[in-house]
Amino acid sequence: MTGERLRFDGWIAGVGTASGTRLVVGHWPRSPFGAFSDVMVEHPDGVRVLLAPSRRIADFVAATYRFDRIEVVPVTVTVAGDNWLVEAGPLLLRLRTGRRSALGVLLSAVPAPLARSPVWAAMCDVPARLLMPGVRTLGRAGPGRREWYGARGLRPVVAADAVLDGADLGPLSPLDPPVAFGFGSAPRGPCLVRVTTTVELGSAER
Repeated sequence: MTGERLRFDGWIAGVGTASGTRLVVGHWPRSPFGAFSDVMVEHPDGVRVLLAPSRRIADFVAATYRFDRIEVVPVTVTVAGDNWLVEAGPLLLRLRTGRRSALGVLLSAVPAPLARSPVWAAMCDVPARLLMPGVRTLGRAGPGRREWYGARGLRPVVAADAVLDGADLGPLSPLDPPVAFGFGSAPRGPCLVRVTTTVELGSAER
């Protein structure tokens, strides 16, 4: 018997910076919590911080991923063409995306029902790991939870600048080492992924 399945439809942006700080932005226009955005920050020393817009969302995300610190702060994402502006408490992040790669074009052809399927996620897991080391599409997420990702598009991030707690994090860099919030990392090459994420709750949460 499977548990309740919660689906989040939107985008994940993963970028590294010259300072060694790595950032993963989730922008979810459609979710069980309504529209929201959140940011996961991993510092060079490995300290992992969640920036979430409400205690309810913070509690859910923290039960799915691993963090050393949680901050409930206003989080907004503004999209204007290829430019993204992320404001999350102490973080100001600007991103610019480039044209879709061949892989991005292929992913855009994945139908929505297929992207929601755990069978499809399992089929994509090995190719994803081979093409993008560190990336996983299916795994365990928090006590008793299971999670899978169905990518439906991909664009490279070609420029970024970020300020955190008043300090400039430096120019765009690969997301290296991989982030350690959950069972897999965002791709090493900075990118914006159009994705449907499904979290299956454990039996104790039903």
